[in-house]
Amino acid sequence: MQDTDWASRDWTYGKILRDKTIVVTGCSSGIGRDTAKLIKQLGGDVIGVDRNKTEDYVDELYLADLSDRRTIKALVNALPGRIDGIANIAGLPPTAPADLVIKVNLVGLKYFTELMVSKLNDNGSIVNLASLAGFGWPDALEAIKASEHLAFEDVERFMHDHKISNEGGRSYFFSKEALVVWTKKNRWTWRDRGIRMNAVSPGPVETPILADFVKTLGARAEEDMSVNDRPGRPDDIAPVVCFLLSDMTHWFRGANLMLDGGMSSHIYQNMHQF
Repeated sequence: MQDTDWASRDWTYGKILRDKTIVVTGCSSGIGRDTAKLIKQLGGDVIGVDRNKTEDYVDELYLADLSDRRTIKALVNALPGRIDGIANIAGLPPTAPADLVIKVNLVGLKYFTELMVSKLNDNGSIVNLASLAGFGWPDALEAIKASEHLAFEDVERFMHDHKISNEGGRSYFFSKEALVVWTKKNRWTWRDRGIRMNAVSPGPVETPILADFVKTLGARAEEDMSVNDRPGRPDDIAPVVCFLLSDMTHWFRGANLMLDGGMSSHIYQNMHQF
């Protein structure tokens, strides 16, 4: 993939993240890597979390497996305090084992975030990377409600009870549906401290895992991508994540920004025939 230089863009960024310290999970590749790079360009410091080692655009790196409760707890204990924002970008594609998809994309993300709140500064920002795959959340509310307090050790039983597997990418879709709902539900949870939570939902993006989605979804993915003029790129997503991390977005609370080249509007148009 081409390494993007935001300084060459037609617009001018101010240092909207100056002196802010942001935790970026999944910082070694794809959207996480581009987000870390842009945070640095916008004046911030990056604490990276990933299972893979990287030296790109991070001031500190912590290696961690976000599918394991004890590892996450140890990670949070090791991380410094006075954090200004969290970009929850780490995630697994639907070609990974289904239980790991749910653990990393949903259970681990929630557990990590809830433990980190005490380390967030007042007026901090939490940004969750959801997905266009979460669009159908209203049709999955029963399972989503049942997953509200889902523990790591109960994931396999939960998936069996609610018929969630990798077939058709369902494990991934469910993880993003539940993440969208969790984001909305926590719109005011930490409002007394000014801490806000929002989500970004990209459509298909040219990252190392795009091929995994095409492999899993087959003709469905190819049809979706053919409607848009092009897939997204990490540098389409990173600026929106950084915007939500900035002080310009204090009244964004529980928002889910659809960043999909118009695909969600296309789906709505087909659904409602407008």
